[in-house]
Amino acid sequence: MVEAGYANECSPEQLAAAITPRTAAVLYIKSHHCVQKSMLSVEQAATVAHLHQLPLIVDAAAEEDLTIYYRQGADLVIYSGAKALEGPTSGLVIGRQQPVAWVKRQGSGIGRAMKIGKEGILGLTQAIESYLVREKESGRALVEKMTPFIAQLNGLDGITAREVWDSAGRDIARAEIHFDEPRFGMTTAAIVAALKQGDPAIYFRGYKANEGIIEVDVRSVSAAQLNTIFLRINALATGPRS
Repeated sequence: MVEAGYANECSPEQLAAAITPRTAAVLYIKSHHCVQKSMLSVEQAATVAHLHQLPLIVDAAAEEDLTIYYRQGADLVIYSGAKALEGPTSGLVIGRQQPVAWVKRQGSGIGRAMKIGKEGILGLTQAIESYLVREKESGRALVEKMTPFIAQLNGLDGITAREVWDSAGRDIARAEIHFDEPRFGMTTAAIVAALKQGDPAIYFRGYKANEGIIEVDVRSVSAAQLNTIFLRINALATGPRS
């Protein structure tokens, strides 16, 4: 792998400058974990790749739209079967006929340990079929669902909650919870650990836990389940400290 551009910037020109006669393909990582500012788009990356007669591979592991990057010029798009599709541990590759044929050659290559089993194939197939007919929740619908949950949290001492939107520009809203640790009486790390160890186990997006902030991704979470999360946090807020 050869990185193009810089950690906080990559333009079409910088991508082109990294291409040499040894370059086999251009790989574009599409993820909310990546820097978003000053980065070229998938369409721009496709233009550069194709000008150099190279395929563009988009790693879209957790993305939800199964056609957008293909329409934007990607030759291969890779999705995780276990993320947005909610299927078993697996991968899905969508793309143009010739690059997909290259991928299929894997079937005659690396041994069985690197391949998905029959059960996984059937599970992923069912997950894709269900995903394509399932009604998608819009960002506004997510906000409507979590508004009562946020209001409940804001009624607890030491907590401030609000809605936040996906940093990568996707139509996804989440609940952000900020803990005033001295007032709440626990560190955010201790709160996250306690909720993971409970029944049921509750996991959050904890990338900013060191700042006293966690996020609740409410996709595929019901209002009743959000109430369960609130009750568990409330129990920590009002219960005895060990």
